[in-house]
Amino acid sequence: MAKYFKTVLSAFVLICSFVSCHEGHEAGDLLGMWRMDGSDTHYLKFSGHIVNVTVYGNDEVWGNYSREGDSIYIQCYSLYGRFNDTIIVEEQFGFKPFNDIRMRIETLNSERLVLSKDGKVWSFYQY
Repeated sequence: MAKYFKTVLSAFVLICSFVSCHEGHEAGDLLGMWRMDGSDTHYLKFSGHIVNVTVYGNDEVWGNYSREGDSIYIQCYSLYGRFNDTIIVEEQFGFKPFNDIRMRIETLNSERLVLSKDGKVWSFYQY
């Protein structure tokens, strides 16, 4: 019985470690925190299919995203219906509209993320 328990426990630990190591990797090269060039407060964080838009000292907004080729689609959510959420995304970041953001990925590698839309360009570096 003890041998059986050790085998089951070892398999369980192995499976848990494998799953936890791969968490968020659906994000691919986007995975992690990106800091906007020229700003100490503007960050994007990607994990799995979740994006976090943050302005430190203000607040943060959560959303879902998908990537198709050289395009990224972001759907932000205002969990509490706060107008400040829309201000963070649309005015402080310039991502519009709040709930249907579509941008082109100009550059994406381990160090740089450059997004563009309608002639406007946003540049981030891995933080």
